[in-house]
Amino acid sequence: MRRNPVTWLGTPTFPRAASAALADPQLRRNLRHATHTIRTKRAGAVAELPDWESLRRAGEAIKNEVLFHLDGYLEALEAAVTARGGTVHWARDASEANEIVLRLTRAAGAAEVVKVKSMATAEIGLNDALESAGIGVVETDLAELIVQLGHDRPSHILVPAIHRNRAEIREIFAREMPGAPADLAAEPAALAEVARAHLRRKFLSATVAVSGANFAVADTGSVVVLESEGNGRMCLTLPRTLITVMGLEKVVPTWRDLEVFLQLLPRSSTAERMNPYTSIWTGVTPGDGPQEFHLVLLDNGRTATLADPVGRAALRCIRCSACLNVCPVYERTGGAAYGSVYPGPIGAILTPQLVDDPADKQAASLPYASSLCGACFEVCPVRIDIPEVLVHLRAKTVAAKGKRSGEAAGMAALAWIMGNRRRYEAAQKAGSLARLLGGADGRISHLPWPGSRWTASRDLPAPPKESFRAWWRRTHG
Repeated sequence: MRRNPVTWLGTPTFPRAASAALADPQLRRNLRHATHTIRTKRAGAVAELPDWESLRRAGEAIKNEVLFHLDGYLEALEAAVTARGGTVHWARDASEANEIVLRLTRAAGAAEVVKVKSMATAEIGLNDALESAGIGVVETDLAELIVQLGHDRPSHILVPAIHRNRAEIREIFAREMPGAPADLAAEPAALAEVARAHLRRKFLSATVAVSGANFAVADTGSVVVLESEGNGRMCLTLPRTLITVMGLEKVVPTWRDLEVFLQLLPRSSTAERMNPYTSIWTGVTPGDGPQEFHLVLLDNGRTATLADPVGRAALRCIRCSACLNVCPVYERTGGAAYGSVYPGPIGAILTPQLVDDPADKQAASLPYASSLCGACFEVCPVRIDIPEVLVHLRAKTVAAKGKRSGEAAGMAALAWIMGNRRRYEAAQKAGSLARLLGGADGRISHLPWPGSRWTASRDLPAPPKESFRAWWRRTHG
């Protein structure tokens, strides 16, 4: 098993995967319809609050406070959970986390677990780990269920099956779901009903549930899950044993801090004023709900990310997916092209840091999956300056290649040219000849290698007929 399965084995680098995605017109239609619908609704929901910007700044400040004092808040959380009958486990990486969940599931005597939608468990590859050990896994979130039954990969943080339309979902259910009628209609109500019947049987027989966590309150040890369907609540209340896998950064100091995020997250993610199902539990309550609660605190590259003064901003993320819905790159390529559990702009800065391996070419390509337009920063509810982190990670990628890389050679040549006035002026004169390659619109669409690596995907403005230096000499003697 891989130590850190944040990226998917066998996935090509982003440029190659994006080229394949761009050739699928149905995928682009599905993505455009879904992302435009969500972001339009979100804009309306956000506009209702006159203090939205103040809420964003409060969320940013709280998250920064947590990151600056993370050790203390995690120790407080562990003490509070333990005092209320829960058990806390610490996992350094994906392998340790999976081993803990597998051990607890076997101790409970379960042959199958039901799961609440969780990015953390997807990050560590928990489903594969359990199934390899002979334990069945049932995703209960409708979109995650579609992905699971379709033997597919998720392509969105909030809506994992955003790349599927209702006809494709109907085909998956009719083919893969036990008890689905052959004449199943491709209508939302019919699809939801057959999924509800399938999942209800699973809920009533499950003895172990696995969840993620949106937040955990350090003061009281309370764990919070937000979801829109109610399936998560069934997992959090019916089984005898509940195992929660949570990233270290999800802790918040107090309930008053939690209040800020309960306003930010619903409007940013589903464009709702209030989340439909907000489940909060604190330890174990005899005779009510799960009688065993285990909290697995997951590192898996987070402390290494925390050590980077610029990159650590990615740990403020509350997984709302607003950045995906406004990103022009994501809208055209979809999430699978990123080859990671975390797609879109936030994935482009979070995944390379969690992987933390310069030799992983797929992860190293993700910081370049952006036009740096800044739309992601404008909608982020906790003000993560994603473009700043992207540029920072690009610099680290280039530095990791060493002095023999093409970028390093290009910068060295440029430094040599700009280090001498005569060489610089000669380069300007030579550059003006590139006008001959330009079209009627004043742009250059093709350059010989190595310039072709730029013009293969971008136009290049033709240089002016006369440089500033030449103009100055001509007009001022």
